[in-house]
Amino acid sequence: MTPPVGNPLLAALAEALPPEALGTADVELALHRYDAAPFSEAGRPAVVVRPETVEQVRHVLRVARALGVPVVPQGARTGLAGGANAVDGCVVLSMVRMNRILEIDRANRLVRCEPGVITADLAAAVAGEGLCYPPDPASWETCTIGGNIATGAGGLCCVKYGVTADYVLGLTVVLADGEVLRVGRDTVKGVAGYDLTRLFVGSEGTLGVIVEATLALRPPRPPELALLASFASARDAGAAAGAIIREGHVPSALELMDRATTEAVAALGHPLLAGAGGATLIVASDAPDAAARVRAMAELCREAKALSVAVAEDDERCRQVLDARRMVMPALGAVAKGLPGAMTAFVEDVAVPRDRLADLVERVEEIAGEYDLYIATVGHAGDGNLHPTVLFDRADRSAVRRAREAYDAIMAAGLELGGTITGEHGVGVLKREWLARELPPRGLRLQRDIKRLLDPDGLLNPGKVLA
Repeated sequence: MTPPVGNPLLAALAEALPPEALGTADVELALHRYDAAPFSEAGRPAVVVRPETVEQVRHVLRVARALGVPVVPQGARTGLAGGANAVDGCVVLSMVRMNRILEIDRANRLVRCEPGVITADLAAAVAGEGLCYPPDPASWETCTIGGNIATGAGGLCCVKYGVTADYVLGLTVVLADGEVLRVGRDTVKGVAGYDLTRLFVGSEGTLGVIVEATLALRPPRPPELALLASFASARDAGAAAGAIIREGHVPSALELMDRATTEAVAALGHPLLAGAGGATLIVASDAPDAAARVRAMAELCREAKALSVAVAEDDERCRQVLDARRMVMPALGAVAKGLPGAMTAFVEDVAVPRDRLADLVERVEEIAGEYDLYIATVGHAGDGNLHPTVLFDRADRSAVRRAREAYDAIMAAGLELGGTITGEHGVGVLKREWLARELPPRGLRLQRDIKRLLDPDGLLNPGKVLA
Protein backbone atom coordinates (compact mmCIF):
# COMPACT_ATOMS: atom_id res chain seq x y z
CA MET A 1 0.00 0.00 0.00
CA THR A 2 1.05 3.61 -0.50
CA PRO A 3 0.71 5.61 2.71
CA PRO A 4 -1.75 8.50 2.40
CA VAL A 5 -0.08 11.87 2.04
CA GLY A 6 0.11 13.59 5.41
CA ASN A 7 -0.40 10.47 7.55
CA PRO A 8 2.71 10.41 9.76
CA LEU A 9 1.84 7.08 11.40
CA LEU A 10 1.49 5.12 8.17
CA ALA A 11 4.48 6.87 6.63
CA ALA A 12 6.70 6.02 9.61
CA LEU A 13 5.53 2.41 9.73
CA ALA A 14 6.15 1.99 6.00
CA GLU A 15 9.80 2.96 6.42
CA ALA A 16 10.67 -0.53 7.74
CA LEU A 17 7.64 -2.65 6.87
CA PRO A 18 6.68 -4.19 3.53
CA PRO A 19 3.42 -2.95 1.97
CA GLU A 20 1.67 -6.29 2.56
CA ALA A 21 2.25 -5.96 6.31
CA LEU A 22 0.01 -2.88 6.56
CA GLY A 23 -3.78 -3.07 6.31
CA THR A 24 -6.06 -0.04 6.19
CA ALA A 25 -9.09 -1.27 4.25
CA ASP A 26 -12.39 -0.68 6.04
CA VAL A 27 -13.31 -4.36 6.07
CA GLU A 28 -9.95 -5.28 7.58
CA LEU A 29 -10.13 -2.61 10.26
CA ALA A 30 -13.66 -3.70 11.17
CA LEU A 31 -12.60 -7.36 11.37
CA HIS A 32 -9.90 -6.54 13.91
CA ARG A 33 -12.00 -4.39 16.25
CA TYR A 34 -13.18 -7.21 18.52
CA ASP A 35 -12.27 -10.54 19.98
CA ALA A 36 -15.06 -13.05 20.79
CA ALA A 37 -16.42 -11.30 23.90
CA PRO A 38 -19.82 -9.57 24.10
CA PHE A 39 -20.63 -6.48 26.20
CA SER A 40 -17.20 -4.97 25.58
CA GLU A 41 -16.49 -1.63 23.95
CA ALA A 42 -14.09 -1.42 21.01
CA GLY A 43 -12.66 1.41 18.93
CA ARG A 44 -11.61 1.70 15.31
CA PRO A 45 -7.91 1.03 14.66
CA ALA A 46 -5.87 3.27 12.38
CA VAL A 47 -4.02 0.33 10.84
CA VAL A 48 -3.56 -3.41 11.17
CA VAL A 49 0.11 -4.45 11.12
CA ARG A 50 1.15 -8.06 10.55
CA PRO A 51 4.86 -8.32 11.35
CA GLU A 52 6.95 -11.34 10.42
CA THR A 53 10.12 -10.59 12.40
CA VAL A 54 11.16 -9.33 15.82
CA GLU A 55 12.76 -6.29 14.21
CA GLN A 56 9.46 -5.37 12.60
CA VAL A 57 7.73 -5.57 15.97
CA ARG A 58 10.43 -3.36 17.47
CA HIS A 59 9.93 -0.84 14.68
CA VAL A 60 6.18 -0.70 15.28
CA LEU A 61 6.61 -0.05 19.00
CA ARG A 62 9.27 2.60 18.46
CA VAL A 63 7.06 4.43 15.97
CA ALA A 64 4.04 4.14 18.23
CA ARG A 65 5.95 5.52 21.20
CA ALA A 66 7.41 8.39 19.21
CA LEU A 67 3.95 9.40 17.98
CA GLY A 68 2.01 8.55 21.14
CA VAL A 69 -0.14 5.93 19.39
CA PRO A 70 -1.57 2.99 21.35
CA VAL A 71 -0.72 -0.57 20.29
CA VAL A 72 -3.12 -3.51 20.74
CA PRO A 73 -1.53 -6.95 20.27
CA GLN A 74 -3.80 -9.61 18.79
CA GLY A 75 -3.65 -13.32 18.04
CA ALA A 76 -6.56 -15.33 16.69
CA ARG A 77 -9.11 -13.11 18.52
CA THR A 78 -10.74 -16.10 20.22
CA GLY A 79 -10.51 -14.43 23.64
CA LEU A 80 -13.67 -14.06 25.71
CA ALA A 81 -12.91 -10.98 27.83
CA GLY A 82 -12.36 -8.20 25.28
CA GLY A 83 -8.61 -8.25 25.94
CA ALA A 84 -7.78 -7.94 22.24
CA ASN A 85 -10.33 -5.25 21.38
CA ALA A 86 -9.04 -2.27 19.45
CA VAL A 87 -9.08 1.29 20.75
CA ASP A 88 -9.65 4.34 18.56
CA GLY A 89 -6.65 5.28 16.43
CA CYS A 90 -4.52 2.36 17.59
CA VAL A 91 -2.11 0.10 15.79
CA VAL A 92 -3.50 -3.43 15.89
CA LEU A 93 -0.42 -5.63 16.03
CA SER A 94 -1.61 -8.95 14.64
CA MET A 95 0.97 -11.64 15.39
CA VAL A 96 -0.50 -14.36 13.18
CA ARG A 97 2.32 -14.29 10.60
CA MET A 98 4.96 -14.97 13.24
CA ASN A 99 3.97 -18.62 13.22
CA ARG A 100 7.16 -20.68 13.01
CA ILE A 101 8.12 -23.55 15.26
CA LEU A 102 11.80 -22.78 15.73
CA GLU A 103 13.11 -25.85 17.55
CA ILE A 104 11.90 -29.06 19.15
CA ASP A 105 14.50 -30.19 21.68
CA ARG A 106 13.86 -33.82 22.58
CA ALA A 107 16.78 -34.09 24.99
CA ASN A 108 15.54 -31.23 27.13
CA ARG A 109 11.85 -31.73 26.38
CA LEU A 110 11.18 -28.21 25.23
CA VAL A 111 9.99 -26.37 22.13
CA ARG A 112 10.71 -22.84 20.94
CA CYS A 113 8.11 -21.14 18.81
CA GLU A 114 6.75 -17.81 17.68
CA PRO A 115 3.50 -16.47 19.14
CA GLY A 116 1.33 -17.00 16.06
CA VAL A 117 1.64 -20.79 16.10
CA ILE A 118 -1.78 -22.45 16.40
CA THR A 119 -2.00 -24.53 19.58
CA ALA A 120 -3.21 -27.67 17.78
CA ASP A 121 -0.41 -27.34 15.20
CA LEU A 122 2.19 -27.17 17.96
CA ALA A 123 0.68 -30.22 19.66
CA ALA A 124 0.77 -32.17 16.37
CA ALA A 125 4.35 -31.13 15.63
CA VAL A 126 5.73 -32.25 18.99
CA ALA A 127 3.67 -35.44 18.86
CA GLY A 128 5.52 -36.26 15.65
CA GLU A 129 8.71 -36.18 17.73
CA GLY A 130 7.30 -38.48 20.40
CA LEU A 131 6.46 -35.69 22.86
CA CYS A 132 3.34 -33.97 24.17
CA TYR A 133 2.22 -30.40 24.79
CA PRO A 134 -0.75 -30.94 27.14
CA PRO A 135 -2.59 -27.56 27.42
CA ASP A 136 -5.84 -27.85 25.46
CA PRO A 137 -8.05 -24.74 25.51
CA ALA A 138 -11.47 -25.33 23.98
CA SER A 139 -10.46 -23.21 20.96
CA TRP A 140 -7.14 -25.07 20.54
CA GLU A 141 -7.71 -25.67 16.80
CA THR A 142 -7.74 -21.91 16.16
CA CYS A 143 -6.18 -20.10 19.14
CA THR A 144 -2.49 -19.16 19.17
CA ILE A 145 0.28 -19.90 21.63
CA GLY A 146 0.88 -16.18 22.14
CA GLY A 147 -2.77 -15.61 22.97
CA ASN A 148 -2.76 -18.59 25.33
CA ILE A 149 0.22 -17.15 27.19
CA ALA A 150 -1.16 -13.62 27.23
CA THR A 151 -4.46 -14.72 28.75
CA GLY A 152 -3.19 -17.57 30.93
CA ALA A 153 -5.39 -20.09 29.10
CA GLY A 154 -6.50 -23.39 30.61
CA GLY A 155 -8.33 -26.39 29.16
CA LEU A 156 -10.02 -29.70 29.87
CA CYS A 157 -6.94 -31.53 31.17
CA CYS A 158 -5.95 -28.86 33.73
CA VAL A 159 -6.95 -31.03 36.67
CA LYS A 160 -3.97 -33.32 36.01
CA TYR A 161 -1.68 -31.50 33.60
CA GLY A 162 -2.01 -27.87 34.64
CA VAL A 163 -2.55 -24.70 32.63
CA THR A 164 -0.51 -22.84 30.01
CA ALA A 165 1.47 -20.98 32.69
CA ASP A 166 2.84 -24.27 33.98
CA TYR A 167 4.60 -24.91 30.64
CA VAL A 168 6.18 -21.52 29.97
CA LEU A 169 9.92 -21.79 30.63
CA GLY A 170 10.98 -18.57 28.95
CA LEU A 171 9.79 -15.68 26.81
CA THR A 172 11.24 -13.11 24.48
CA VAL A 173 9.28 -9.89 24.85
CA VAL A 174 9.48 -6.55 23.07
CA LEU A 175 8.88 -3.81 25.62
CA ALA A 176 7.03 -0.55 25.07
CA ASP A 177 10.21 1.31 24.08
CA GLY A 178 11.17 -1.32 21.49
CA GLU A 179 13.80 -2.99 23.66
CA VAL A 180 13.99 -6.78 23.54
CA LEU A 181 13.88 -8.61 26.88
CA ARG A 182 14.55 -12.31 27.40
CA VAL A 183 13.09 -13.80 30.59
CA GLY A 184 13.23 -17.34 31.94
CA ARG A 185 15.66 -20.14 31.16
CA ASP A 186 16.01 -23.57 29.57
CA THR A 187 16.96 -25.41 32.75
CA VAL A 188 14.47 -27.51 34.68
CA LYS A 189 15.27 -25.58 37.86
CA GLY A 190 16.07 -21.90 38.27
CA VAL A 191 15.28 -19.39 41.01
CA ALA A 192 17.79 -16.62 40.27
CA GLY A 193 15.99 -13.32 40.75
CA TYR A 194 12.32 -12.45 40.52
CA ASP A 195 10.13 -14.64 38.30
CA LEU A 196 9.62 -12.18 35.46
CA THR A 197 8.36 -14.94 33.18
CA ARG A 198 5.23 -15.38 35.27
CA LEU A 199 4.81 -11.61 35.32
CA PHE A 200 4.26 -11.59 31.56
CA VAL A 201 2.12 -14.73 31.49
CA GLY A 202 -1.48 -13.57 31.78
CA SER A 203 -0.59 -9.89 31.33
CA GLU A 204 -2.80 -9.63 28.21
CA GLY A 205 -0.38 -7.56 26.16
CA THR A 206 -0.32 -4.71 28.66
CA LEU A 207 3.36 -5.07 29.64
CA GLY A 208 5.05 -6.17 26.43
CA VAL A 209 4.61 -8.05 23.16
CA ILE A 210 5.55 -11.74 23.22
CA VAL A 211 7.62 -12.62 20.15
CA GLU A 212 8.99 -16.03 21.16
CA ALA A 213 8.20 -18.68 23.75
CA THR A 214 10.09 -21.62 25.18
CA LEU A 215 7.64 -24.25 26.39
CA ALA A 216 8.09 -27.43 28.39
CA LEU A 217 7.02 -30.74 26.88
CA ARG A 218 6.09 -34.10 28.36
CA PRO A 219 6.16 -37.71 27.21
CA PRO A 220 3.09 -38.78 25.22
CA ARG A 221 -0.10 -39.12 27.20
CA PRO A 222 -1.25 -42.73 27.68
CA PRO A 223 -4.66 -43.82 26.36
CA GLU A 224 -7.63 -42.72 28.45
CA LEU A 225 -10.52 -44.64 29.92
CA ALA A 226 -13.60 -42.83 31.12
CA LEU A 227 -16.96 -42.94 32.86
CA LEU A 228 -20.16 -40.92 32.66
CA ALA A 229 -22.37 -40.62 35.74
CA SER A 230 -25.82 -39.06 35.96
CA PHE A 231 -27.10 -37.46 39.17
CA ALA A 232 -30.37 -36.02 40.41
CA SER A 233 -28.69 -32.71 41.23
CA ALA A 234 -25.51 -30.71 40.79
CA ARG A 235 -24.96 -31.02 44.54
CA ASP A 236 -24.77 -34.81 44.27
CA ALA A 237 -22.43 -34.53 41.27
CA GLY A 238 -20.28 -32.07 43.20
CA ALA A 239 -20.12 -34.49 46.13
CA ALA A 240 -18.88 -37.21 43.80
CA ALA A 241 -16.24 -34.90 42.32
CA GLY A 242 -15.11 -33.99 45.84
CA ALA A 243 -14.89 -37.64 46.84
CA ILE A 244 -12.76 -38.45 43.78
CA ILE A 245 -10.23 -35.75 44.68
CA ARG A 246 -10.35 -36.47 48.41
CA GLU A 247 -9.57 -40.16 47.85
CA GLY A 248 -6.36 -39.25 46.04
CA HIS A 249 -7.35 -39.88 42.44
CA VAL A 250 -5.80 -37.65 39.77
CA PRO A 251 -8.17 -37.87 36.80
CA SER A 252 -7.08 -36.58 33.41
CA ALA A 253 -10.51 -34.94 33.09
CA LEU A 254 -13.25 -34.22 35.62
CA GLU A 255 -16.06 -32.30 33.95
CA LEU A 256 -19.51 -31.31 35.24
CA MET A 257 -22.61 -30.46 33.21
CA ASP A 258 -25.67 -28.98 34.91
CA ARG A 259 -29.28 -29.87 34.12
CA ALA A 260 -29.67 -27.45 31.20
CA THR A 261 -26.44 -28.61 29.59
CA THR A 262 -27.26 -32.28 30.15
CA GLU A 263 -30.69 -31.84 28.57
CA ALA A 264 -29.20 -29.99 25.58
CA VAL A 265 -26.61 -32.70 24.88
CA ALA A 266 -29.25 -35.39 25.34
CA ALA A 267 -31.52 -33.60 22.86
CA LEU A 268 -28.69 -33.61 20.34
CA GLY A 269 -28.77 -37.40 20.54
CA HIS A 270 -26.03 -38.57 22.89
CA PRO A 271 -27.03 -42.16 23.72
CA LEU A 272 -25.69 -42.22 27.29
CA LEU A 273 -27.76 -39.22 28.34
CA ALA A 274 -31.21 -40.46 27.34
CA GLY A 275 -33.39 -40.02 30.41
CA ALA A 276 -30.51 -38.43 32.35
CA GLY A 277 -31.05 -36.56 35.58
CA GLY A 278 -30.17 -33.12 36.85
CA ALA A 279 -26.41 -33.16 36.35
CA THR A 280 -23.69 -35.18 34.65
CA LEU A 281 -20.12 -35.94 35.66
CA ILE A 282 -17.56 -37.04 33.07
CA VAL A 283 -14.39 -38.54 34.49
CA ALA A 284 -11.32 -39.85 32.65
CA SER A 285 -8.03 -41.42 33.68
CA ASP A 286 -4.84 -42.01 31.74
CA ALA A 287 -2.98 -43.53 34.70
CA PRO A 288 -1.04 -46.78 34.19
CA ASP A 289 -3.82 -48.55 36.09
CA ALA A 290 -6.59 -46.59 34.36
CA ALA A 291 -9.11 -49.44 34.34
CA ALA A 292 -8.85 -49.92 38.10
CA ARG A 293 -8.93 -46.16 38.69
CA VAL A 294 -12.07 -45.71 36.60
CA ARG A 295 -13.83 -48.55 38.39
CA ALA A 296 -12.89 -47.06 41.78
CA MET A 297 -14.12 -43.60 40.75
CA ALA A 298 -17.32 -45.14 39.43
CA GLU A 299 -17.94 -46.67 42.84
CA LEU A 300 -17.44 -43.25 44.47
CA CYS A 301 -20.07 -41.85 42.10
CA ARG A 302 -22.50 -44.59 43.12
CA GLU A 303 -21.84 -43.84 46.79
CA ALA A 304 -22.68 -40.19 46.01
CA LYS A 305 -26.15 -41.31 44.82
CA ALA A 306 -25.51 -41.46 41.07
CA LEU A 307 -28.65 -42.42 39.17
CA SER A 308 -26.58 -44.30 36.61
CA VAL A 309 -22.91 -44.89 35.84
CA ALA A 310 -21.58 -45.90 32.43
CA VAL A 311 -17.99 -47.17 32.58
CA ALA A 312 -15.98 -47.23 29.34
CA GLU A 313 -13.16 -49.73 29.35
CA ASP A 314 -12.27 -49.68 25.66
CA ASP A 315 -11.29 -46.94 23.22
CA GLU A 316 -14.59 -46.73 21.36
CA ARG A 317 -16.73 -46.54 24.48
CA CYS A 318 -14.33 -44.00 25.96
CA ARG A 319 -14.66 -41.83 22.87
CA GLN A 320 -18.43 -41.98 23.25
CA VAL A 321 -18.24 -40.82 26.87
CA LEU A 322 -15.85 -37.94 26.12
CA ASP A 323 -17.97 -36.90 23.13
CA ALA A 324 -20.65 -35.82 25.60
CA ARG A 325 -18.37 -32.99 26.75
CA ARG A 326 -17.31 -32.09 23.22
CA MET A 327 -20.96 -31.85 22.17
CA VAL A 328 -21.77 -29.08 24.64
CA MET A 329 -21.28 -26.07 22.34
CA PRO A 330 -22.99 -27.70 19.32
CA ALA A 331 -25.85 -28.69 21.62
CA LEU A 332 -26.24 -25.17 22.97
CA GLY A 333 -26.06 -23.90 19.40
CA ALA A 334 -29.00 -26.15 18.55
CA VAL A 335 -30.91 -24.78 21.55
CA ALA A 336 -30.22 -21.22 20.38
CA LYS A 337 -31.56 -21.99 16.91
CA GLY A 338 -34.80 -23.14 18.46
CA LEU A 339 -35.33 -19.93 20.42
CA PRO A 340 -36.94 -16.81 18.93
CA GLY A 341 -34.86 -13.76 18.09
CA ALA A 342 -31.23 -13.12 17.17
CA MET A 343 -29.76 -15.48 19.75
CA THR A 344 -26.14 -15.28 20.80
CA ALA A 345 -24.13 -17.12 23.42
CA PHE A 346 -21.85 -15.68 26.06
CA VAL A 347 -19.47 -18.15 27.71
CA GLU A 348 -18.61 -16.97 31.23
CA ASP A 349 -15.61 -17.97 33.35
CA VAL A 350 -15.54 -18.03 37.14
CA ALA A 351 -13.72 -20.29 39.60
CA VAL A 352 -14.43 -21.19 43.23
CA PRO A 353 -12.88 -23.56 45.77
CA ARG A 354 -13.75 -27.08 44.73
CA ASP A 355 -15.95 -27.69 47.74
CA ARG A 356 -18.15 -24.68 46.74
CA LEU A 357 -18.71 -25.89 43.17
CA ALA A 358 -22.27 -27.12 43.76
CA ASP A 359 -23.12 -23.88 45.57
CA LEU A 360 -22.11 -21.89 42.49
CA VAL A 361 -24.04 -24.13 40.10
CA GLU A 362 -27.18 -23.78 42.20
CA ARG A 363 -26.71 -20.01 42.43
CA VAL A 364 -26.37 -19.77 38.63
CA GLU A 365 -29.62 -21.71 38.25
CA GLU A 366 -31.29 -19.20 40.57
CA ILE A 367 -29.84 -16.30 38.56
CA ALA A 368 -31.25 -17.79 35.36
CA GLY A 369 -34.72 -17.73 36.93
CA GLU A 370 -34.31 -14.25 38.42
CA TYR A 371 -33.35 -12.73 35.07
CA ASP A 372 -35.55 -14.94 32.87
CA LEU A 373 -32.62 -16.25 30.85
CA TYR A 374 -31.45 -19.59 29.53
CA ILE A 375 -28.14 -20.31 31.26
CA ALA A 376 -26.36 -23.64 30.87
CA THR A 377 -23.33 -24.38 33.04
CA VAL A 378 -20.43 -26.66 32.21
CA GLY A 379 -17.07 -26.66 33.85
CA HIS A 380 -13.92 -28.23 35.13
CA ALA A 381 -15.10 -29.81 38.37
CA GLY A 382 -11.57 -30.95 39.12
CA ASP A 383 -10.36 -27.38 39.65
CA GLY A 384 -13.57 -25.51 40.47
CA ASN A 385 -13.69 -23.56 37.19
CA LEU A 386 -17.18 -23.17 35.74
CA HIS A 387 -18.40 -21.74 32.43
CA PRO A 388 -22.02 -20.60 32.65
CA THR A 389 -23.20 -19.98 29.07
CA VAL A 390 -25.90 -17.32 28.71
CA LEU A 391 -28.14 -17.40 25.63
CA PHE A 392 -29.89 -14.11 24.86
CA ASP A 393 -31.42 -12.14 21.99
CA ARG A 394 -28.87 -9.52 21.03
CA ALA A 395 -31.55 -7.55 19.17
CA ASP A 396 -33.68 -7.23 22.32
CA ARG A 397 -32.51 -4.40 24.57
CA SER A 398 -34.21 -5.90 27.58
CA ALA A 399 -32.54 -9.27 26.99
CA VAL A 400 -29.14 -7.64 26.56
CA ARG A 401 -29.61 -5.69 29.80
CA ARG A 402 -30.73 -8.79 31.69
CA ALA A 403 -27.82 -10.80 30.32
CA ARG A 404 -25.37 -8.15 31.45
CA GLU A 405 -26.96 -7.99 34.90
CA ALA A 406 -26.89 -11.78 35.16
CA TYR A 407 -23.20 -11.68 34.24
CA ASP A 408 -22.56 -9.29 37.14
CA ALA A 409 -24.59 -11.48 39.48
CA ILE A 410 -22.51 -14.52 38.54
CA MET A 411 -19.29 -12.58 39.20
CA ALA A 412 -20.61 -11.48 42.57
CA ALA A 413 -21.61 -15.04 43.46
CA GLY A 414 -18.13 -16.32 42.63
CA LEU A 415 -16.48 -13.78 44.92
CA GLU A 416 -18.99 -14.39 47.71
CA LEU A 417 -18.07 -18.08 47.59
CA GLY A 418 -14.37 -17.31 48.02
CA GLY A 419 -13.54 -17.60 44.34
CA THR A 420 -12.10 -15.53 41.52
CA ILE A 421 -13.65 -13.64 38.61
CA THR A 422 -11.66 -15.57 36.02
CA GLY A 423 -10.04 -18.98 35.98
CA GLU A 424 -8.68 -18.96 32.43
CA HIS A 425 -10.27 -16.33 30.16
CA GLY A 426 -8.54 -13.26 31.57
CA VAL A 427 -9.78 -9.82 32.62
CA GLY A 428 -9.66 -7.76 29.43
CA VAL A 429 -12.31 -5.06 29.24
CA LEU A 430 -15.19 -7.07 30.66
CA LYS A 431 -13.82 -7.62 34.15
CA ARG A 432 -11.77 -4.50 34.91
CA GLU A 433 -14.19 -3.22 37.55
CA TRP A 434 -14.55 -6.70 39.01
CA LEU A 435 -10.79 -7.06 39.32
CA ALA A 436 -10.81 -3.98 41.54
CA ARG A 437 -13.37 -5.72 43.74
CA GLU A 438 -11.38 -8.94 43.96
CA LEU A 439 -7.91 -7.53 44.69
CA PRO A 440 -7.02 -5.77 47.95
CA PRO A 441 -6.26 -2.05 47.46
CA ARG A 442 -2.51 -2.42 48.04
CA GLY A 443 -2.31 -5.30 45.59
CA LEU A 444 -4.16 -3.28 42.97
CA ARG A 445 -1.85 -0.29 43.47
CA LEU A 446 1.17 -2.54 43.06
CA GLN A 447 -0.17 -3.89 39.77
CA ARG A 448 -0.68 -0.34 38.52
CA ASP A 449 2.87 0.53 39.59
CA ILE A 450 4.23 -2.39 37.54
CA LYS A 451 2.21 -1.25 34.53
CA ARG A 452 3.62 2.30 34.80
CA LEU A 453 7.17 1.00 35.16
CA LEU A 454 7.08 -1.12 32.01
CA ASP A 455 4.72 1.11 29.99
CA PRO A 456 5.14 4.64 31.32
CA ASP A 457 3.17 6.21 28.46
CA GLY A 458 0.27 3.78 28.81
CA LEU A 459 0.33 2.79 25.14
CA LEU A 460 0.34 -1.02 25.38
CA ASN A 461 -3.22 -2.37 25.16
CA PRO A 462 -4.65 0.58 27.10
CA GLY A 463 -7.86 0.16 29.03
CA LYS A 464 -7.41 -3.57 29.53
CA VAL A 465 -7.09 -5.42 32.86
CA LEU A 466 -6.61 -2.31 35.05
CA ALA A 467 -9.35 0.33 35.16
